[in-house]
Amino acid sequence: MNFIKSILLNRNFILILAVIAGLVIGDYAQYLKDYNIYILGVTMTFSMTGLDLRLINSFKKVFKPFTMGIILNYLVFGAVMLPLAWFLMPTKELFYGFVVIIAAPPGVAIIPFSHILKGRVDYAIIGVTGAFIASVFLAPFLVETFAKSEGIKSTEIFFTMVKLVIVPLIIAQLLRIKEVAPLVFYIRGRVVDFGFALIIFVAVGLNRQVFFTNPQLLALVATTLVISIFGLGILHQFVSKKMGVSYPTMITQNMLTTIKSSGFSVFTALTIFGQEAAIPSAVLAVMVLLYLIFLSLRFERKK
Repeated sequence: MNFIKSILLNRNFILILAVIAGLVIGDYAQYLKDYNIYILGVTMTFSMTGLDLRLINSFKKVFKPFTMGIILNYLVFGAVMLPLAWFLMPTKELFYGFVVIIAAPPGVAIIPFSHILKGRVDYAIIGVTGAFIASVFLAPFLVETFAKSEGIKSTEIFFTMVKLVIVPLIIAQLLRIKEVAPLVFYIRGRVVDFGFALIIFVAVGLNRQVFFTNPQLLALVATTLVISIFGLGILHQFVSKKMGVSYPTMITQNMLTTIKSSGFSVFTALTIFGQEAAIPSAVLAVMVLLYLIFLSLRFERKK
């Protein structure tokens, strides 16, 4: 019984089940669509309880990981994904979906996986925090720059980022106080797993016909993501080894370079550009999961 329970509550199983549910019973996704902002708000709040802002009380000490989080998660990742999406995507909505992925903050899974893979957890926390804060300003700029013809205003995106990043980040710090922290940390994993699973279910469910009827489109989306995540990740590891970067720093930087918040990008793409634009983010959730499994298996083999 405990074995079955551990499988049912496993993060990988929950996210895969969300994708399968979206394909099988996706007609029900429309009933959840209007509640996405609340689901994401709660999920982002609990996920960011792992970020301790006290670590950046002396900016001189954290300057390098703080800025590296921004450079790797936006500049390096975007430099690979943006041209690929521009050349490969057959519709502007799908291209905008990739712009949203680039504009999204990093996935908070970087922090626990830095611990699992023996990376630098402090580096991960500071790097993720830097990229999260930067996303409030970079996301409006990126979306408005590449989707100007859609009449999207940067101020609208900015206030959305404040609601979905800054407000949850502030509440998350309040939830770290010692009176409530034990309970918050105890339920955090389940809240985050099921919250992102619901958001992914909605994205897959709303686009289930595409998944069944347009395999060529899905192949193009998947190819773009495989190159941007797996290809970039392998290239980063190769360059890091040549530069003599230590393994703990390399593996954390590797995830900062390749892991984006699929739940955040699903909601943002759906809200701003519509259902089709959310397809890349729905596939992103699967690719990020596969990449983290890939890193874990490689780590176990190395041990």
